[in-house]
Amino acid sequence: MNFVDESKSFTHQSEINYPVDKVFPQFNNLQNFAAWNDFFAGKEDLTYSFFTPYEGLGSAMNFSDKKNNKLGDLFIRYSNVNRTVRYQLFDGESANPYLIDVKFVPNGQKTKLFWNIHTPKRDYLERSLNLIAEDFFVENIDKSMKNLYQLLGNKVDRDQKLASIKYDSIMVENRDGELLLGVNVSTRNTKDILFKNVIMNHGKVVNYVRSDLGKKDDEFGMPVLLTNPANLKDKEVSYFYGVPLSKRISVSDNNFSFQTLNASKVYYIYYQGNYNNRVKNIQELLKKAKKDTLRNGQLMEEFLEEPIDNQDVKLKLSLPVYR
Repeated sequence: MNFVDESKSFTHQSEINYPVDKVFPQFNNLQNFAAWNDFFAGKEDLTYSFFTPYEGLGSAMNFSDKKNNKLGDLFIRYSNVNRTVRYQLFDGESANPYLIDVKFVPNGQKTKLFWNIHTPKRDYLERSLNLIAEDFFVENIDKSMKNLYQLLGNKVDRDQKLASIKYDSIMVENRDGELLLGVNVSTRNTKDILFKNVIMNHGKVVNYVRSDLGKKDDEFGMPVLLTNPANLKDKEVSYFYGVPLSKRISVSDNNFSFQTLNASKVYYIYYQGNYNNRVKNIQELLKKAKKDTLRNGQLMEEFLEEPIDNQDVKLKLSLPVYR
């Protein structure tokens, strides 16, 4: 082992045919990262826990596979949007982490990625692991980039559909029934507090479905918030926030419950903008139902994009109506 260093550094370059603004969020959010990175993706026995904040500096996740005696932690130690992400990976019970820097270089509609990996310092008898580390990481990166390319292909198709949406016009459809898994919430109904509360519960629900239940993104639908539209101006508002699942499954955490949405005729309207300003569009739906002498059910706010603090939302607001 005299010729093997106690640690090793190496670089690898890759390229993906998507612009950096599509690519970077897949690295900066560890829930996204775990969905396509070959180190995690497709490993059925791996379980995950994600910790706030769910993206950027300070993000963290824990992974374990009791069946194969595998565990570890991954942290984001530095994040410069669309430029650089720095990870620390603790594999097993070692106190010395892998250091992984990924640099993003825009190249038109493509993105070049420069990976710099530094293996942990190892004891004398373990240094032989450094001989295979580079091959392992290069193979992992190449497989991961193929996974990411496929994932982004699906996301781009969805983005194109979103781009063709006509906003602020009331339309009618017959909506199928759905089974939602989520949380019941009560919170103060002020501009700042309500939306931050929605974001927090979005993270809670999606994290639970992904990590605790092991569901991939294509195994659950877009998140839905259910509330009584008559209470939108109250000082406190109650709502249910959940995601659609194909069938009922065993849930051990009592904080989560199922709600069934029955098939119904709905008036709906697409809204884009500040979350607090959606009320005007909701009132238009209520006026339409009243004008047509119809009763209405619970308001459904479907988030077409993940809610993010200080950013506009894209919503499909649906109001079930009946005689």
